[in-house]
Amino acid sequence: MPNPYQSLFSTPGALAFTLPGLIARMPTSMAGIGIITMLSQLSGSYWLAGAVAATFTLTMAIIAPQISRAVDRYGQRKILPYAAGLSVAALILLLVSVRLDAPIWTYFLFAALAGFMPSMPAMIRARWTTIYKGDEKLHTAYAFESVMDEVCFIIGPPLAVGLCVSVAPEAGPFAAAVLLGIGVTLFVRQTQTEPPIQDKTDTKRDSALKPLPMKMLMLTLLALGTIVGTVDVISVAFAEQQGEPVAASYVLSAYAAGSCLSGLLFGTLKLKTHLRKQLLLAALATAFTTLPLMLVTGTTTLAVSVFIAGVFFAPTMIVTMGLVEQIVPASQLTEGFTWMITGLGIGIAAGAAGVGWMIDEYGIQAGFTVTMSAGLAVFLIALLCYRLLRPALHAQPVSA
Repeated sequence: MPNPYQSLFSTPGALAFTLPGLIARMPTSMAGIGIITMLSQLSGSYWLAGAVAATFTLTMAIIAPQISRAVDRYGQRKILPYAAGLSVAALILLLVSVRLDAPIWTYFLFAALAGFMPSMPAMIRARWTTIYKGDEKLHTAYAFESVMDEVCFIIGPPLAVGLCVSVAPEAGPFAAAVLLGIGVTLFVRQTQTEPPIQDKTDTKRDSALKPLPMKMLMLTLLALGTIVGTVDVISVAFAEQQGEPVAASYVLSAYAAGSCLSGLLFGTLKLKTHLRKQLLLAALATAFTTLPLMLVTGTTTLAVSVFIAGVFFAPTMIVTMGLVEQIVPASQLTEGFTWMITGLGIGIAAGAAGVGWMIDEYGIQAGFTVTMSAGLAVFLIALLCYRLLRPALHAQPVSA
């Protein structure tokens, strides 16, 4: 049986943009945790570290869709170098400000400017769509990208923290800045696969998020991201409570491993079911796979439960991106993908903050209920999407 992932790279230029894209997307998972580790070491204040990192994350959530909208209008080559350049310069200035013990307000200023980091996962998905639009290989490409997202979040945070601890407090964010600059520079040089510019004269077009189905899909991923955020905090808190803080690392890896394996498998399937129905089924499974958390008694059972909870993360992401590709005009595709990734990021941040408060106030078991509630929310929102997407997609079968 031929390997569907190997066939992805049979198209000239596919591998040439994938490798720089992998480098350029790594800072997304490294910058925030790197800022937290750096500031907590140098200032001793976890509040300051968290607040500055939150400023970076919030700015990126707001600005990334606007950068992607400009990319759709003017092209990747004309926008990405400037956005990435601003982000790299701001990260470097943040490190200098911290090292020189500059006023606190400069930390927040440069963290906000660093948030102009473009959404590279959206840029890469836009290139795959350009290459394989209307081809069943596009489903496999989206699966591959979901797995690459997981790989970045497996490698990125430990790399950033390790550099901050073992080399210098500023080393993690500095590495993120270097990788972003190198990755984007190499990525935009691959002009052969760059999505074409469409609809140049339309200066008053609406946001890609305007259609109600797009809003609901973003909310679906926001709820999905909430699960991820809660798992991050619960894993650390539970492992510490059990007197095994190191165990948090393999618990977190278990979630990513479940998602990676299922994403790879899902990418090989050629389903004839409607994408909207696939989303509903994946969301239902997501809700059910959070239930084993009620049975957790130790770090081993937590790792197993978290692995199960991660199994339907990648399939839900893959199907959602497929729906975006059908709903959004080609001239707004990058922006549409970015809104989905933004929703996921907001959910992760909100989940981490919300479950942290619940654990502080009511204990670990209360944290598990937040995760299960987020799973239920994924299903309920997907159910509404299922009803909304019927007229939008005209109920046409989609080969996935």
